[in-house]
Amino acid sequence: MPYFKYHVFVCTNQRKEGSCCADLGAENARSYLKKRCKELGIHGKGQVRINNAGCLDRCEQGPVLVIYPEGTWYTYIDREDLDEIITRHLQHGQIVERLTI
Repeated sequence: MPYFKYHVFVCTNQRKEGSCCADLGAENARSYLKKRCKELGIHGKGQVRINNAGCLDRCEQGPVLVIYPEGTWYTYIDREDLDEIITRHLQHGQIVERLTI
């Protein structure tokens, strides 16, 4: 059994040139995901882990995050998108097709 059911990596990379996830509010998104998962009681060993990631090399599709073990890649615009990822994917195991990249 894996240590975490889902491991979420949120790109928070800051580039000197060009578009990057950090410029699109990625750190706030990561903080929100972590806070919300804790509020829902789904954060921690055997459940969900939210982590920062360096560049995930998909800047043109950013901001981005990836969820393992499936390796599902998402982009998002706002907290409503993040809430949908939390509810559908992290709580119910359903991929949010409209946000996949």
